[in-house]
Amino acid sequence: MSSPRAAAAKAVHKAASKTAHKTARKRVAKPAASPANGTSAQAIDLAATIERSLADGNIHALTPEALQALLGAACKAYAAQVEAGHPLAALAQRTSVSPTEVMVTASGLLRAANLAVFELGMWQSWTGR
Repeated sequence: MSSPRAAAAKAVHKAASKTAHKTARKRVAKPAASPANGTSAQAIDLAATIERSLADGNIHALTPEALQALLGAACKAYAAQVEAGHPLAALAQRTSVSPTEVMVTASGLLRAANLAVFELGMWQSWTGR
């Protein structure tokens, strides 16, 4: 059982952490204005094409191999940005991705890397991410 002082310190730390997280989210909500390079423009076009296919009911618009390649590349690109000190939200604030879709994808990524949710929690507590 923790002391009242430790509990209060933990509450202050948690509140500060939430405030910092909200501040970071506000910072990344407006990406820096930069011209889209060819790869970025192609990625945006591909994302729109995939969204249209899914809206039309075509869930097989991508082969499993293509989907795996895209997820892998997106993971690497996102991690590289974060590791380079450029924090950004993984998804735009207003996105068509549902919470269920996020959870299904996150579960699949953890399973693919042979990681458990516990390990994710431990890593987050160690790194503050």
